[in-house]
Amino acid sequence: MIKTAVIGAAGRMGRMLVAEVINTDGLELTGALEGTQCPFIGCDAGQLAGFDACGVKITADFDEALKGADVVIDFTAAAITRMNAPKIAEKGIAMVIGSTGLTPEDIAMLEGLAANGARIVQSPNMSVGVNLLFALCEQVAPLLGEAYDIEVVEMHHNQKKDAPSGTAEKLGQILAKARGLDYETDTRHGRKGLVGARTRNEIGMHALRGGDVVGDHTVIFATNGERIELTHKASSRQTFAKGAVRAVKFIAGAKPGKYDMRQVLGI
Repeated sequence: MIKTAVIGAAGRMGRMLVAEVINTDGLELTGALEGTQCPFIGCDAGQLAGFDACGVKITADFDEALKGADVVIDFTAAAITRMNAPKIAEKGIAMVIGSTGLTPEDIAMLEGLAANGARIVQSPNMSVGVNLLFALCEQVAPLLGEAYDIEVVEMHHNQKKDAPSGTAEKLGQILAKARGLDYETDTRHGRKGLVGARTRNEIGMHALRGGDVVGDHTVIFATNGERIELTHKASSRQTFAKGAVRAVKFIAGAKPGKYDMRQVLGI
């Protein structure tokens, strides 16, 4: 059994991760961590996720939550991951990180931990479909070439705090690399005012927010006379949780290093 702890276990995504761990053969939930202000401290993580009591209590004690764990799942936020990842690595526990809003400096920090023996799967999106979209964009962008303008549009629920989404940023990075562009300098985040004609060397990035949308991502390749659109729509957070447990099984037996979901899925 792979002993698994979940950080942010009382949140919407955290509860789904807890449920998926409990439901997955070969995995055992051993810890559930939350912040000190969480109103569910002391509650049974299984019951909070809609199951019978599993004997694992929601706790704010970092060491207690991670005690005996083989792998930690963290789908929280950049600040929490930034604070916890070095401490988790120090304990020799593998990590599956789906946190949003990670900066280039955060990624470099995770790569540094991996270079020193940590085992990490990190991806802004762990669904099979989105990782297929990543792979398709990597192939399609250079195939179509500069004659096709590229725009990325994402939509999420009205409670999402960061924009664009981590998945949209990853798409932008993949597309920029495939076209020989620089994501940081060649991305145009929305347009307002008299911005002039669109240039060839830019990737448009647009973030929509509303309702309870789990996550929609569309990459548009447009040229004179035709338009190609690649779209992924997530209707349930369960798709991310299912990807996370696949990552847990992968990283539990992997060599030290930093991996992404395409390596987990063999895409």
